[in-house]
Amino acid sequence: MGSSDESVDGLAEQSASLDVTGKGPANDGKSAPRHLPVLLAETLDLWVSDPRGCYVDATLGLGGHGEALLQRCPEATLVGLDRDPRALALAAERLAIFGDRVRLVRGRFDQLSERLRDLGITAVDGILADLGVSSMQLDLAARGFSFARPGPLDMRMGLGEMTAADVVNGYPEDDLVTIFKEYGEEKKARPIARAIVRQRAEEPFETTADLCKVVESCKKAPPAWVAHRQRRGGGRQRTIHPATQVFQALRIEVNDELRQVEALLDESVQMLRQEGHLVVISYHSLEDRIVKHRLRDMARGEVEPVTGRPRAETQLIEVLTRRPVRPSDTEVVANPRSRSARLRAAKRI
Repeated sequence: MGSSDESVDGLAEQSASLDVTGKGPANDGKSAPRHLPVLLAETLDLWVSDPRGCYVDATLGLGGHGEALLQRCPEATLVGLDRDPRALALAAERLAIFGDRVRLVRGRFDQLSERLRDLGITAVDGILADLGVSSMQLDLAARGFSFARPGPLDMRMGLGEMTAADVVNGYPEDDLVTIFKEYGEEKKARPIARAIVRQRAEEPFETTADLCKVVESCKKAPPAWVAHRQRRGGGRQRTIHPATQVFQALRIEVNDELRQVEALLDESVQMLRQEGHLVVISYHSLEDRIVKHRLRDMARGEVEPVTGRPRAETQLIEVLTRRPVRPSDTEVVANPRSRSARLRAAKRI
C-alpha cells in the first residue's frame, strides 16, 4: 500500500484550494461553479477512437470533458452519467447548446450497462471516468465533504444513501478503525476511533467541525490549521490537514467508492465495442491501484495452467498507457486539483 500522503494527496489539494467557483471559498450554491477539466488534452487524445462515435462520461460532473469532446468531434454523441442530481442539472445547462447529441442520466458505476441499455445503446466507442469528489461538491459546505468549510457531516455523492454522520455515530469502534486504516491509511486510527466513540456517547456528531476538533486533538494538531506549500531544493514540501485521511476514509465508505471503481471497469469492458477506449483518472493510490491491477488482469486474460501462457481468446483489452499519465507543471499551477491525477487508458480488443 502506498504512503498515506500519496493516498490523500488529491483530497488535500481539492479541499485546501480556494476560489474554484469564482466566488471565493464559500460558494452559496446559487451560481454554477467554474470547472477546469483535469488532463483535458491527454484525455481527449485517448478517449476518442471514432470522431463520429458514441461516448460516455461516467462521472459527468459539470460537463467539462464532455463539452470538449463534443466541440472536437461535431458528429459525436455523448451520454453523461452521474449519481449527483445537482451536477446533472448544471451540466444540462452547460451542454444544452449541443441539443440531441447529449443525453444525461442519473446512475452509479454499477448501473452503467443498465442505464445505457435503457437508452437503447448496446455498445459505445469510449468511456471516461474522472474519479473522486468534484470541486462543486467540495465547494458547497452543505455537502459536508470539506474540512475547510464547516457544514453537516454528510459526504453523499448522491441522494438517499448513508451519511458520514451515520458512520461516525453508529459504527462500532473496531469498524471505524478498519475504515480509517484501510481507506485513509491513518496511523492513529485506533486513538481517533476511541475518541469518536467517547465523544458521541455525550453528544452525537453533526458537523464537519465537530469531527475535525476530535481528530485534531488526537493528532495534537493546532485547531487553526492552514495549508501551505514551501519550495525546498527541487521539490515541494506540503502540509495536509490532520483530518484529511479520516475524511477520505469516511467519503469512500459512505459512497462505496472502491467497489464502484471495480464495477466501473467490468461494466465498461462489457459496453465498449471493438477498438473502443476506456480512460480512467484517479486521485489517490487506493483507486489507482485497483485500476492498474484490473486493467493488467483483463489485458493478460486467463492463463493456461500447463504452459503458464495467457489464452489470447480471453484477453479483453490492450493497455494504452504503460505508465500513468500525469499533469504537467503548467497545469498544476493553473489547476492545483490536478496535482495528484493519474490517467490510465485501455482499448477493447
